Amino acid sequence: MTAQIQSWKTTAKAKLESINESIPHSWRLPSIPGNEEQRDVTGGYIQRLNLSKEEIEITEAHAPTIVHNTATGHWTAEAVTKAFCHRASLAHQLTSCLHEIFFDAAIEDAKVLDAYYSKNQRPIGPLHGLPVSLKDQFHVKGVETSMGYVGWLGTFQGKKGTGKERVFESELVKELRDLGAVLYCKTSVPHSLMTGETINNIIGYTWNPKNRNLSCGGSSGGEGALIGLRGSPVGFGTDIGGSIRIPAAFNGLYGLRPSCGRLPYEGMSNSMDGQNSVLSVVGPLAPSVSTLQLLVKSLLSREPWLHDPFVHDMPWRNDRAEVSLIQELSFAVLRHDGAVSLHPPVKRALQTVVERLEEQGHKVIEWRPPSHEQGLDLLSAAWTYDNGADIRSALELSGEPMVPQVEPAYGAANNPDSPKDATFIAANNVAIREYQKEYMEYWNSTAELTGTGKPVDIVVLPVAPFAAARPNKYPYYGYSSIVNLLDYTACTLPVTTVDKNVDVTDDSFQTVSDLDREVMATYDPEIYDGAHVGVQLMGRRLQEEKVLAVTEYVAGVLRA
Repeated sequence: MTAQIQSWKTTAKAKLESINESIPHSWRLPSIPGNEEQRDVTGGYIQRLNLSKEEIEITEAHAPTIVHNTATGHWTAEAVTKAFCHRASLAHQLTSCLHEIFFDAAIEDAKVLDAYYSKNQRPIGPLHGLPVSLKDQFHVKGVETSMGYVGWLGTFQGKKGTGKERVFESELVKELRDLGAVLYCKTSVPHSLMTGETINNIIGYTWNPKNRNLSCGGSSGGEGALIGLRGSPVGFGTDIGGSIRIPAAFNGLYGLRPSCGRLPYEGMSNSMDGQNSVLSVVGPLAPSVSTLQLLVKSLLSREPWLHDPFVHDMPWRNDRAEVSLIQELSFAVLRHDGAVSLHPPVKRALQTVVERLEEQGHKVIEWRPPSHEQGLDLLSAAWTYDNGADIRSALELSGEPMVPQVEPAYGAANNPDSPKDATFIAANNVAIREYQKEYMEYWNSTAELTGTGKPVDIVVLPVAPFAAARPNKYPYYGYSSIVNLLDYTACTLPVTTVDKNVDVTDDSFQTVSDLDREVMATYDPEIYDGAHVGVQLMGRRLQEEKVLAVTEYVAGVLRA
């Protein structure tokens, strides 16, 4: 056992060293400030770390501006790529957000794009020269995919000799390349992907760059931290219980959780692959809604349904992307799901959105849906059909330990039974369908309350009960994961930041359960001060265009 421990530790250390050695010497920081010494490393702080004026201009630009400048020859793809590679290297040193660095290959790809532009005087596609970061579930040629497992290093998803190692590419990766995007790094994840914090035995803990007392979120946490530091203009994550929306909200970003079958997941690594009751989906995270719209629209132009059997034949629908009758929109707000109360900053963020919408003449009703607790029980059952066997087997490849954040749901001690049989799974699927139907009819019934003669358009609800999680203090995922069970479309909306002088501890708080008490006990205004606070806007299934358009509208209302 001692030899096995030494072996995985040696392998993990070597991998971490190789990641760090991939950063050019001129971009390495001479020292890294401690979390207490420098809590917030975003904005002006990272800009002062030897970034040139041109690099700051490029990396602060949103994706539509970047592709406009590369498509008109104002910026070269090479200059844009180098700028984001530099800033990404700084982001990693400050937060531990990268698993794979392939800057050299990216710069060569950018040079090819520049040569194409020079010869043809036009871009190769709508994403010409746009750097795109990827969660470490995507397979990219010449690059490893570890998904945070030490035992996956040097393999293809834990298997050796498949012929796919460092050769195979995921479908979405191919489509991004065809659209002109430049791929340059893969971001950190928690092994298993099944926690809202990002931690593994290779890179350690990925911190929230806005407040390094806190988690960056998970499981697409590396994406959240990297984009939060503008080390990427846009990235792709995945979401089975909130894994796009959690890091997006924690890092002040917009993150789209599309419905199943809208964007291609084909050829990606995953946990519990084959569990189809509640599917993981792929979606973008970015600092602006316009960036999300650009990426989704561009990908759909590639007709991904021709290469992924799970994707619907559903092109981008312009008629649904324009919310022309803004004043006829109606909203609902979920302030409490019956299980866990919200920290003061999250309550304030929700109320801020409600008040701004009401000032614009919109009616906002209280959302009182079917029991979320019932739905979450069904979701939990789906997540543990195999009683954690898939996750534990991946860890056993190296002998590495399971991180504490994953242990409660997937540790062997907590899963003594055999995997669920087909009868159990079928019954759970029926119960999920019946719950989805009940929720659908509740939504329909709101037509009697909105004053528009139509059901509620969008529901405003928390992503989590807190602005961000403190390390190893994320016991409840109900606000994010209910969306996955329903397969609704949702997008995060940055609202404010924690203010310790405003968001004081609520002395009148009345607990509804031990779990509720546990979550509220994690709130400390001093620790949370300055953290991003976001909410999510939830629409119905396959309403990506509408949800993005409404999110852009509400964001504008908040800015005004």
